Amino acid sequence: MEQFHALLIASYGRHYLAQRLSADAFGKEAPDGPLIQVSTPAKKHIGAVGDRMLLEMTSADQARIIQIEPRENLLHRSDAFKSKLIASNVDQILVVLATQPAFSPDLLGRAVVAAEANQIGLHILLNKCDLKDNLEHAREIISPYARMGYQVSEVSAKFDPTSINSLRTSLQGKVSVFVGQSGMGKSSLLNAWIPNAAALTQEYSVRLDTGKHTTTACRYFELPEAWGRDETGKLGALIDSPGFQEFGLAHMSVSELQHAFREFKDLLGKCRFHNCAHLSEPDCAVREAVDRNEIAPERLALFRQLHNSGCANSGN
Repeated sequence: MEQFHALLIASYGRHYLAQRLSADAFGKEAPDGPLIQVSTPAKKHIGAVGDRMLLEMTSADQARIIQIEPRENLLHRSDAFKSKLIASNVDQILVVLATQPAFSPDLLGRAVVAAEANQIGLHILLNKCDLKDNLEHAREIISPYARMGYQVSEVSAKFDPTSINSLRTSLQGKVSVFVGQSGMGKSSLLNAWIPNAAALTQEYSVRLDTGKHTTTACRYFELPEAWGRDETGKLGALIDSPGFQEFGLAHMSVSELQHAFREFKDLLGKCRFHNCAHLSEPDCAVREAVDRNEIAPERLALFRQLHNSGCANSGN
């Protein structure tokens, strides 16, 4: 049977859709052609949107996974019992927050940790900035991340198209993944950047047989040709992930966790104890930096929460 390379572009549980990978007019690898339903034997190959795979056709429009190619990175949520893949081979996380309804500072902090752990970019989008009542409070929560150098943009997807269009250059040539709770306005942003997103979502839903559960599927959308390529000719893409309330990081080790807080990095190794967990040990360089207002107290609190909740497993 024919074997070929493909990109996983939609997932709903263990149901996957893929497209063949081929060179586009700029010589860049890109998904193309009809949608292919993909099956996987049991738990042997668990895919994530963004995966490059070797497939083998089993019928006119169906294939099975032979191999998932090595991933550059993998975003997933996990607790003590299960793990949920979000996306792979991404260049940046777009954390979508809103002035209303209130967003979770904990989820924002965890998304930042995930980005650092995977060594990928992060861009915080504060949406619905036309709603002024909670704007200053939202800015206050986000401000520690802006001070650390994370990119923050204030937008209004529904009422200020200029604010959305101004972000196009930060998307060009990159694979970006939306992360955020339900109600933050991810769909409005997606529709502003991908005009045919609704039609593609419907097509994906029919092929994946998601029924009414379209919001639990993860989908890959190429950016428009008119503005989505970078200076090398690479076309960017958006991965729309389902809204979720919790971002579990139980798969991370103690060492990974510490290095995922960028403001800790210059202080690691400067505590009295080499295995300092920055909890209550004497002469802790991280806690001393908090006392000097060099590190936000909320960030140390998040580290302690993740450490104490079992996020940091026994691997060092």
